[in-house]
Amino acid sequence: MKFTKMEGLGNDYVYINCFEEKVEKPAELAVKVSDRHFGIGSDGLILIKPSKIADFTMDMYNADGSQSEMCGNGIRCVGKYVYDYGLTDKEDITVETLAGIKYLKLFVKDGKVDKVTVNMGAPILEPKEVPVLASTLPEGTDKVVDYPIIIAGKEYRTTCVSMGNPHSVVFVDDTDTFPLEEIGPLFENNEFFPRRVNAEFVQIVSKNYAKMRVWERGTGETLACGTGTCASVVAAILNGLTEDEVTVKLLGGELIIRWDREENIVYMTGPAKVVFDGVIDV
Repeated sequence: MKFTKMEGLGNDYVYINCFEEKVEKPAELAVKVSDRHFGIGSDGLILIKPSKIADFTMDMYNADGSQSEMCGNGIRCVGKYVYDYGLTDKEDITVETLAGIKYLKLFVKDGKVDKVTVNMGAPILEPKEVPVLASTLPEGTDKVVDYPIIIAGKEYRTTCVSMGNPHSVVFVDDTDTFPLEEIGPLFENNEFFPRRVNAEFVQIVSKNYAKMRVWERGTGETLACGTGTCASVVAAILNGLTEDEVTVKLLGGELIIRWDREENIVYMTGPAKVVFDGVIDV
């Protein structure tokens, strides 16, 4: 089977062109290709498929075989793939995901896509839609902002946002020293999050700049998470910590996130790169 490994800020996935290849058991394949010792090595598997309602479909599977609704870094790479590999000549495309149709603006340099802006849609704040365990919230709560949650005997303050997949954002003093490997899994699997959760830990540097580390459900710590970065900026704005456009430094690089609150749309801009092409025996 032919594949392409791509990365957006180090958030790497194996991409299969399903216009040419047939994938019978995507969850099993995701586990196999993601293994960094016996497979290709990645944070998961992304299938690029035809769509009846958009230009393309993106199906995403985590490294443990579980399926996710959306991936911001992954969808930027989908935009680069379909243009660079000749599946489209358009610089504005639509991609169907489990989180709805996403709109991509491709920025082309020397005949190849250099960076991509994704219209990520409106942030979802309604507790039942994130989702969080709404029955534990005070009656009439319309969003979870700066809400106390006890993890390993310590109180954290979480703001919960869905960008098509669920995120718990916590603001910390120093992301570099935060014990993510210990605390991340406890957030991911806490009963407050009925579909598990992606956990972001954010350090506010200024009104327009922040640092972030992320623990992704089904994968663990990754170098970047596009939807998580969007959710983090929305959470920062809701808590009055930043302006509406923020550059966020992740382990893999920087993303620019803007929440147009008048349109209620979050825009994400960042790079996408091809690592290598190959063939794997499945």
